Amino acid sequence: MKFYDKHIFFCTKQRPNGEACCANHDAAHMCSYMKEKLKELGHHGPGQFRVNLAGCMGRCEEGPVMVVYPEGVWYTYHTEEDINEIIQSHLLYGNKVERLLLG
Repeated sequence: MKFYDKHIFFCTKQRPNGEACCANHDAAHMCSYMKEKLKELGHHGPGQFRVNLAGCMGRCEEGPVMVVYPEGVWYTYHTEEDINEIIQSHLLYGNKVERLLLG
């Protein structure tokens, strides 16, 4: 049995001098937002989902980025509504949000 059903990582890397990075897109807030939404829904913790901050994932120009494991599905996002859609479609029902996928 897996400890977590899904593990979601949000890149929150801040680069100097205004370089492209996920932190420029309020990534830490979006990570916290997803975690709180999952808690409200009763889906955060052992046997369910875990949301974590992460350092650089090497896709700065495509940011902000997050990745869902164990599937290895990469997303970008821009609004809380995007996060809600990822929660509802992918995390709860297993349907990838095609418009937010990173190749």
